[in-house]
Amino acid sequence: MAKDRTHARRLAQESLQRGDAVGWFEKLYAYVFLVSTGLADMIVNPRLTSWLAHNKLSGAGRRALIVGCGLGDDAEELARLGFAVVAFDVSATAIAWCRRRFPHSTVEYCAADLLVSPQEWVAAFDFVLEVNTLQVLPPNLRQIAIVQMARCVVPGGTLLVIARGRDPSDDPGAMPWPLTKEEMAAFQILGLDETRFEDFLDDEMPPVRRFRVEYRRRVETDGERRVGS
Repeated sequence: MAKDRTHARRLAQESLQRGDAVGWFEKLYAYVFLVSTGLADMIVNPRLTSWLAHNKLSGAGRRALIVGCGLGDDAEELARLGFAVVAFDVSATAIAWCRRRFPHSTVEYCAADLLVSPQEWVAAFDFVLEVNTLQVLPPNLRQIAIVQMARCVVPGGTLLVIARGRDPSDDPGAMPWPLTKEEMAAFQILGLDETRFEDFLDDEMPPVRRFRVEYRRRVETDGERRVGS
């Protein structure tokens, strides 16, 4: 069954009208924390679960970054697979909730803004996961977010993006705003090769079109480094 996003959409609209594209996340999580609205599933994202089952991912000796971690379920799953996980969200309430839910977790939870992510995250992670964050950002900020995500992946590392999808001719609709393949091509310009692109309908009622895309950061040769230096 599809979620009722009326409250989230109202918060987003009000925030955007004030010129603040991300401030509404804190209000949303504070609201969800106090009132059960059905917006928080508190399970690992099903599109991530099926991807992990197919890929048999091992995190031993590797670092992972979770973008917009929400209430922490995806982060905890990657930690269970052996990753040293850093998980962040722009909402301090969401981060506090993660720490309360998982008091003995090995995940490093922190409040941070994707649009101005820390310099120490550059080329610091073997696996970067983005689930449903780009789709809630207005188009004018998506390119900034894409740059910030791409820069965190080490050479040879993987970025996995899961988002709603649409064709350029489709109505973008209301938040969340589906992405187009053309928008996602920006990752390749930033040095990541697309290794798998899945375009499918999920099992929600009604079904939702999703993109699940894997990227791999190119490993430059000595000759390429000399040319680009």
